[in-house]
Formats: sequence, structure tokens, C-alpha cells
Amino acid sequence: MGISNTHLFLSLVQIFILCLLCFMAKVEASNQKLSGFYVFGDSTVDPGNNNYIKTPFRSNFPPYGRDFSNQVPTGRFTNGRLATDYIASYVGLKKDVLPPYLDPNLRIEELMTGVSFASAGSGFDPLTPSMTNVIPIEKQLEYLRECRKRLEDALGKRRIENHVKNAVFFLSAGTNDFVLNYFAIPARRKSYSILAYQQFLIQHVREFIQDLLAEGARKIAISGVPPMGCLPFMITLNSPNAFFQRDCIDKYSSIARDYNLLLQHELHAMQLQLNMSTPDAKIYYVDIYKPIADMIQMRKRFGFDEVDSGCCGSGYIEASILCNKLSNVCVDPSKYVFWDSIHPTEKTYHNIFLASLSTIDFIVNN
Repeated sequence: MGISNTHLFLSLVQIFILCLLCFMAKVEASNQKLSGFYVFGDSTVDPGNNNYIKTPFRSNFPPYGRDFSNQVPTGRFTNGRLATDYIASYVGLKKDVLPPYLDPNLRIEELMTGVSFASAGSGFDPLTPSMTNVIPIEKQLEYLRECRKRLEDALGKRRIENHVKNAVFFLSAGTNDFVLNYFAIPARRKSYSILAYQQFLIQHVREFIQDLLAEGARKIAISGVPPMGCLPFMITLNSPNAFFQRDCIDKYSSIARDYNLLLQHELHAMQLQLNMSTPDAKIYYVDIYKPIADMIQMRKRFGFDEVDSGCCGSGYIEASILCNKLSNVCVDPSKYVFWDSIHPTEKTYHNIFLASLSTIDFIVNN
């Protein structure tokens, strides 16, 4: 190769490298449209806040976390990561997992990119978290305000105001209000019909969203509830023969469908009002019912063998302290939709994340 050809070749290589670097920079920038990701709710999104409060509703012991990095039980009620961990990693916040807010070792950088305030066992009904002494949704909101104050003190009020506007705030709760509260104990059933109770919960959702808007939030996502009649725990308690008839109990799943529909109508109505008063504010509904129902109904397509019992113990009743280091554990959790009798496996959470990608992309880019 002649000298001129060599120079031409080297120039082309340099141009290619520069183009590649520009492309990579654009990709990285496109994945960092969110300033932060802040999560509220129950065990579906609690990465370990309950480790730091006095409650029996914990999971910071084996076999929980057995497929997490270094097999460390983090306080997540599953064998590995949650859907919110996958989301935090996907949207370019430079973190593979979303940490619990109550972790005393969190740095300002962690608070800035996102944390979870969620508490396993919590719900919208104030009675629900009081049953297991966990963190109410209202208290989780107080933690957000505390977190914001810490950020303002470190980085300045104006910068954090802009940061909040470009962050996503996600809420996942409601299942405990039905499963551990309304269906399990008589107190609320004496005062509310199922429709009245659903409306009672949605009123709390409305108030929570209004509080977030008052804090400056402009991207708010709310998930519905899963097919509750398909939770192994619910099948065990309500099947005419818990050992041999382990089909989903549609009575309870239909209540979940009705609640999700009411919730969607409420969120739509709130969005219409916001379009007039606060046009830059957006509220999104995240469906978790259909992804889980699909995994159960089309188990083989998703690679599952077991859909009506959990991987831990008998899989019929165990959760939290009943799923412990003395429990038998299935060989391959990826063949199970549920890790314990209530909570999904890491694979199920990953599938929920994949099913929600179009919604996540829309939230990020809208």
C-alpha cells in the first residue's frame, strides 16, 4: 500500500471512529431523558426498606435473593431483581438496581438518580399497613419530601425543581388492600361493598397523585393490580380442594379487572383536567394484569412449568418468614411464575418489564 493510500486509509478509520463515538454519545443521551426514577408502593417494588423498620414482614434472609448478585438477600420478596430494577437499568440512570431509600449508606448521587420508598405489606387503605406495621403510602410521600430537601441542600433548589419535572414517579399498590385486608378480615367488608371499597382506594390514588403534582412531579405512572385469584395463596385459601383443584379463582380476578377499569377511568378523567390546568403533567397507566395472566394461561410459550404454586416450600402458603432457610426450594425458579405463595419470580418480573417496554418508552419520550 502506498503512502497516500495509507494516509487515506488512516483518515477513513479516524472518520469512522469519530462517527462511532458521536453515535454512541447520541445513544447514551437518548437513554438519559429521565433525570430520576422514584417508586412508591408495596412488596412488588420494595427493594428492602422493610429491613430498616420494626415489622415481621421482611425477606432479608435466605432463600430470598438466591439468584441476586452474590446470592445476597436484599429484602426483595423474590429470588432476584424486581421489574423496577430492570426499568432503572433500561432508562439509562447508570444503576442496575433501584436502592431502598432507608439504606443509611446512600450517597447524594444515588438519591439523585432514583430510589424506592416502597414498603412490603403497604397499601392505599390506611388500615392495611397498620396490620403489619409497615410504611404507609402517606409516609412514603413524606420520605420523598425529605429526600428532596436533602437534594436541595446539596445541589440547590432551582436545579432540583427542574430535576423533579424530568423524573418519573411510579406507584404500585392495591393488592394488599384486597388480599390481606378486605378479603381476609371483616372490618372493611362491614362498612363497604366491594364497589364502594374499590372507589375508596381510588380516592386515595387520586389524593396521592395530587400530592405528587403539588411536589412538582410531571410524569406519574400508576400500575393496576394483578389477577388476584391466581396468586397461589388465594387459590389455597379459596379452592374447594387446595391440593387437587388449583385453578385461578375468577371471583377474585374479576374484582381485580373491575378495579383496574375503574382506575383507568379515574386516571383518564384526571388527565383531562390536567390538560386544562397543567398541560405538561402526564399520568400513565401500567398494566400488570395481562402480562401475568398471559404467563399463566400460556405457560409453555414463556417457558414455565408451574403456575399455581410458588418455588419456596410447598408453594401453597409460604411467604415472608414462612419462606426461610429451612424451606425446600425448587431447583429452577425460572420454571415458576411465583417465587413464594404471593410474589413473582425474577423471571416473571423481567417478563412484566418486557411487556411494559412500549409504555416505558412512551413515558420516557413523551
